[in-house]
Amino acid sequence: MNFTTDKKEKYALISLKAEKLDSHISPSLKAELVVVNAEGYKNIILDLSETRYCDSSGLSAILVANRLCKNASGSFVLTGLQRSVSKLISISQLDTILNIVPSIEEATDYLAMEDVERSLDN
Repeated sequence: MNFTTDKKEKYALISLKAEKLDSHISPSLKAELVVVNAEGYKNIILDLSETRYCDSSGLSAILVANRLCKNASGSFVLTGLQRSVSKLISISQLDTILNIVPSIEEATDYLAMEDVERSLDN
């Protein structure tokens, strides 16, 4: 397995355990994202701190996660980006639509704030 999934009460943390998020890994990552979402996790954190390379299939998996969370009225947070991955996301202009924070702790804080904001809106 190229990633681990840690299911908490309000979110699922998926940590990629590979240097490359490419066509060899992204199909199984997408499948895991769909399963986690179907289990009722509307908030997902994807930790890429061990990932130094990402290609178009990796970006596709990231966008699948973002769409699944958005459709479930939840939040998707990307964390631990290495410089090369961050640069690719920026060049692709995905940094304007994705929630990106430096650490897992900041990602959990972000999700907590999003929950507060949603409860105030209702």
